[in-house]
This record gives sequence, structure tokens and C-alpha cells, in this order.
Amino acid sequence: MRKQGRDRWRELLADLSQRRVHLTWASLLAVVTATCMMVLAVTGILLVTVYQPSSALVTYDGVYGPLAGARVSEAFDSVMTISLETAGGLLVRQAHHWAALVMPASLIMQLLATFFSGGFRRPRQAGWLLLVALFVLVLLAGWSGYALPDDMLSGTGLRIVQGVTLAIPVVGSWASMWLFGGEFPGKIIEHLYAIHLLVPVSITAVLVAAAVFWWRTGPTVPVRAAATGSTGIRLWPDAALKALGMSAMTTAVLVLLGALATITPVWAYGPSDPGNVGAGSQPDWYMGFLDGALRLVPSGWETEWLGATWTFAVLVPLLVVGAWFVALTVYPFLESWVMGDAVDHHVLERPRNAPVRTGVGVAGALVYGVLWGAASADIVATRFHVSFESVITVLQVTLVVGPPVAFGLTRRIALGLQRKDREIAIHGHETGRIVRTLEGGYVEIHAPVDPAEGRLLTTVPVGAVHTRTDQEGRLSAGRRLRGLLGSRFAEGYVRPVDGPLVTATSARRVAWPGGSRQSRR
Repeated sequence: MRKQGRDRWRELLADLSQRRVHLTWASLLAVVTATCMMVLAVTGILLVTVYQPSSALVTYDGVYGPLAGARVSEAFDSVMTISLETAGGLLVRQAHHWAALVMPASLIMQLLATFFSGGFRRPRQAGWLLLVALFVLVLLAGWSGYALPDDMLSGTGLRIVQGVTLAIPVVGSWASMWLFGGEFPGKIIEHLYAIHLLVPVSITAVLVAAAVFWWRTGPTVPVRAAATGSTGIRLWPDAALKALGMSAMTTAVLVLLGALATITPVWAYGPSDPGNVGAGSQPDWYMGFLDGALRLVPSGWETEWLGATWTFAVLVPLLVVGAWFVALTVYPFLESWVMGDAVDHHVLERPRNAPVRTGVGVAGALVYGVLWGAASADIVATRFHVSFESVITVLQVTLVVGPPVAFGLTRRIALGLQRKDREIAIHGHETGRIVRTLEGGYVEIHAPVDPAEGRLLTTVPVGAVHTRTDQEGRLSAGRRLRGLLGSRFAEGYVRPVDGPLVTATSARRVAWPGGSRQSRR
């Protein structure tokens, strides 16, 4: 048995050593995300042994004098015990919180890196869905954990959640009673604690599914590596040791933040009080876009219809945020349908080579950024001594005007970079050396590009899909829409000349570099 086990390990290591991978920003950020999850799991298990998820009131008799004799919930009392009376408790709690703040940032950067490089294209569309699902689950885990200390800050946030829930027409009151288990605050701590324990299980399942999916589809190849013919590094031990080193550094940073940077000092906020709210309260940064969406809607947007009050000041933000997440989820499938792309892609793309996609990504990021910035509009107003209303007005205008302007500007910049690439491919790099010719003129000496760079800079346009009529010579509405969107997306869309070519009449895959050519008709 032992010999068979050792043989299996040798076979696995041999398989891993033969597998080649390339280091990309997405893979680097994936290591950071996985490390944050491990830190959250370890610190969370330690916190569970002391934390009491109960809204029942007790008298505080701990070491913090200003709260002596105060009526607090068992949840708040246990958090105070963890923070001030348990050896290493404050370090564990703050490291847990810092990991919860870093993980969404890592996922957002991973989404951006994957989107702008085209890493979501076939056969990795399912991987994109897993990444978006992971982001949503992390937001849910962070939101549920935000309220568990039951301090004044989290209590204010829960008041906002209750108000938004009650504003939902028809089902708002029922949903609020179900979520809170009665009148505010009800049993919200107990309910959120159950969510906070179940969500990590789902996150772990998604991470495992993503790892299996990555193993089956294989790693992506950066465009520069494909141009130079680089085969990458061995998954074992080279890439594995690099990932281990990155994980160790991430863990060290999180532990240092937990030790040196105070976050959520519950003793300063005091216990939650249903009759009071905290001034200047802010959600954790990753939930700011939801708070900001509520702030940007003009007040008084409501009407009476079907015997219910329809509060557009709440419904519109929910619809906008929901539409943003839907667009984020379906974009890979929409692009594939628009371009008629049925080919597997393993080589990443430069953002400049897909101007429309890059413009859409920048516009979508701007929408998120404006909503996120609106969450701190009051802080901006007080710090810079401007009126709160003027800050909100500027953000409202930016939310409407900014995305189309950002799309157009980004697209023009990408096209300009393409023209610059073509000039370098034809004339070479400028050297700054000016020489005089025999005829008396002056010219600048250009350094020729090397073959690998030439393959990277020499591009060909990617054609849009041709719309075909039916047997009666008519175009359906869907085909017309597809042709219109495809022609717009194909404007300026190019790929390296030696790369995989996709045309409207045939889906052809060209192995790049040095591989065999395969055609599908």
C-alpha cells in the first residue's frame, strides 16, 4: 500500500513537472485570493470558539471601564472579550477583517485583468462565471460578517438594510420580518451568523471548481510569450514555489496589518442601540457602491400604484446595480455571439487590439467607481469644505455623461496605440540619432524591431460576422441586431498576423507559434 501511494505521488509530480504555465496578473491575483481565503478560514475558526451569536442583552463587566455596567448584546460582549481579554484575540480579529478587505480587491483586479486581456473567451466562459460568482459570494460573506460585532457602526448599517428592504413594494414588510425575525433588531445577529458560516462553504466549493476547470482547460498564454515562443515554466516545482512565496508574503502582510493597523475598534463605537445611529458611518469599502447608488438618486421619487408605494429612490439603485452585475456576467457570451466566435482561444490579447471591449470595460469600471465614490460624498464634503449637494450633483452628472465619454476616449486611445505599433513595425524604434545625408538632408536613424516584437506589432483586422438571410431572403430582427453590433465591435479589432484568425466565413485556428494549422468548416 505504501509503495503504491509513493508511486502515485511520483506520477503526480511527474505530470505536474511536465505541465507548463505562464505567470500572468490573473494567476498572481488568484494566489492572493486563495491566500486571503486561507487566512479567513484559520482566523474564523479561532474566532468561532469565543464569539457568541446572540442578540440577548447582558450587563458588560469586562475590563473596558467606560462601558462598565452597560447593557450590551452577548455578541458585542464576546467581541469585546476577544479584543481586550483574550491573548492574541485582537490580532486574530483584525487579521480576519483585513483579509476580508483585501480579498474583494484581489478579485476585482482579477476580473479586470481577465476582462481586458480577453481571458474570458472560449473555452473559459465557465471560468468567468465562477469568478463572478466568487465575487458575489465574497460580498455576501463580508456583508454578513460586517454586522456580527453588533456595535453602533454595524447597527447603523443594519438600519439602512432594513429601510431598503421595507421600501421594496408588496413584499418589503414580509421580507424585513423574515430577515430580521421580527421588529428591528430582532434575531438579525443569529440569522447573519448562519449566513456567514454557510457562505465560506460555497466559496470553497467555487474555488475547487475553478481549480478543476483551470486544470482541464489549461493555462492561458500571454501575447508576448506567444510572440517570443516562450513555453513558460514548470508547474512543479517552479510555479508552485513561486505561488508559495507569494502566499507567504500575502499572509505576512495581513498579519502585520492585523498587528499594527487598528480596524473596527468596537470599544470606541459602543454597543448597537436600536434607537440611535452613528454619525458619519461608512460601510466596508467593497460595499460602498451599494450605499453610493442610494445616495445618487434624487429624493422624493415615489408614487402610489396598485395599492402600494413604489419608492424609486430605492428601486432604481437596485435595478442599476442588478443590471451592472447582469452585464458583467453575460458579456463573454454576448461578445462571442456578436462576433460569431466558435473557436477556442488560449492566447491572451492586448487591450489596445480590442478597442470596443476595452472601452466597454473602462466605462463599466467608471460606473462602479462613481457609485463607490458616492458612498463617501459626506466625507469629501467635510474634508474639502464643499457642500454635500454639489458633490452629489457632480457625481450624478458623471454617472450619466462619464461612461460614454470614457468609452469614446478609451477607444480612440487604443486606436492611436495601434497606429503607433504599425509605425514601429514598419520603420523601427526612434533612436534620437540625427545624421546628415550626402544630399545635405537630415534623417533620424531607426533601430529595427526584432522578429518576436515584429510578430507582436504586425496585426490584421478581425472581420465581423456576415449576416445571412433566410430561405425567403429576409433578415430576422436577431440577425440584424447581431450584424449591427458585430460591425461596431469589429471596428479596430485586430490580432497579431501570426495569431489565431477568426473570420466571418470560417472559424480557423492557427497554432501560434510553430504549431499545426487546423480548420473547421
